Amino acid sequence: MTTIAQLTLDGLATGACYGLLAIALVIIYKTSEVVNFAQGEMGMFSSFIIYHLLVNYNAPFIPALLIALAISFIIGILIEFILLKPVKKATLLDTIVLTLAAELFLIGFAGWKWSYEQKQLNILWSYEKTHNMGGIIINDWSIAVIFTSFFTMVFLYLFFKYTKFGIAMRATQQNKFATKLMGTNVERMFSLSWAFSSVIGALAAMFFITRSTLDPSTMLEPFLKTFAAAVLGGLMSIPGVFIGGLILGIIENLFGYVWPHWKPITAFVVIVIVLCIRPSGLFAKHYIRKV
Repeated sequence: MTTIAQLTLDGLATGACYGLLAIALVIIYKTSEVVNFAQGEMGMFSSFIIYHLLVNYNAPFIPALLIALAISFIIGILIEFILLKPVKKATLLDTIVLTLAAELFLIGFAGWKWSYEQKQLNILWSYEKTHNMGGIIINDWSIAVIFTSFFTMVFLYLFFKYTKFGIAMRATQQNKFATKLMGTNVERMFSLSWAFSSVIGALAAMFFITRSTLDPSTMLEPFLKTFAAAVLGGLMSIPGVFIGGLILGIIENLFGYVWPHWKPITAFVVIVIVLCIRPSGLFAKHYIRKV
């Protein structure tokens, strides 16, 4: 029983990380209906900035993190402005190609600037420092990622419900034309969604990379699993994708304990099953268009 509880707790921590990155993915999709395949690499690039400040300038972690998040905010705006704004009538395939181009550019630029060698990103919340809670082991990394995810969800709820920009972003997602008629700058809402998404994705990537190593391709696998979590929860629901991330983390951990060699494919099996049974995801509304 203790083993199941331990695996579930570890799965929740990993799933919270998936959920955090999935939230970043969904913020863009809800506002502009663009699936951002460069989401993981945007976070990877921000992690390299933190690493650069810590190693080359001996900066304290918190100021380095704040600077990296500010740069992430700007990177999100720039990618939307340079790649997507000029092609307003782009098809779904066009936007996928554009975000893939952004992904490859960020990988190449990071490799050119910081090399392709694996590096270790050390932050305040160590994966090695553990605490014993009634026979269940929890580390500082798990505590940090769970609390960060929780406060992110609370912040987004308050932002979208009570702030002017948040309400405008929700209105843009529901009806862009009507929102524009009401005087809202829809293009600004698109840029703001990319900026918010970039910052949240940077936080998620930092947690992923702390658990492994930092290199230009380090976020490829975590992003694919995050996409599975987003599909599981439903790409139109922020709480849904977060819950989807938690479910995927638990399933992956329990499945990996029984069949460790098959653990890497768990997320992709989940994608196939969900797309076959409920294409809109577990927590998103399924619309049927009648012609």
